[in-house]
Amino acid sequence: MIKSEGGEAIAIQADVTQESDAKKLVEATISKYGKLDILFNNVGGVYGSTGLKVTVEDWDATMALNLKSVLLVCKYAVPEMIKAGGGTIVNNASMAAYHSHPLYAYSASKAGVIALTRCLAAGLAGHNIRVNCVAPGLMDTPMVAPIMNENRIRLVQERVPLGRHGKAEETAYTVLFLASPEASYITGQTIPVDGGLSAQ
Repeated sequence: MIKSEGGEAIAIQADVTQESDAKKLVEATISKYGKLDILFNNVGGVYGSTGLKVTVEDWDATMALNLKSVLLVCKYAVPEMIKAGGGTIVNNASMAAYHSHPLYAYSASKAGVIALTRCLAAGLAGHNIRVNCVAPGLMDTPMVAPIMNENRIRLVQERVPLGRHGKAEETAYTVLFLASPEASYITGQTIPVDGGLSAQ
């Protein structure tokens, strides 16, 4: 899709819950482009049942996918950013980190992403590396498609001040801003992209 729009891109198959793959991902990027100055940690999902029905295996898998992956990719990306003289990192969390959510592992892992973002921001500021987070709310994305029904649509219309689901592009534009020079004095922050849900 990027190439069809006239951009340049490569695809690298990697399981970023595995340290060796996180390292491989960064090495392949450096090999192709020579440096790394922007990182968007956008991998995420959830395993298992709601509430305390979640198994230990599903809890661990969710934590690995949503939280450990951020740590592992940053572990290898940050040294390259330091070599490049600085950079920006944007992590994808969720408004589920702030509200009661039936999928405990998902909510807790996304809260961890927000906390890790603050730690990274404070720890890396001296290297001219900014670290921020986006927290999407109720979005219309392929991951949500299986539960997109009349009840969900009505819930969004009733609870979200803007009266609709968000679009993936609306999160992407926020990420683009945070990664850009226009956000040069912003670090350690989490920006809700939630149609006003958190303002109530």
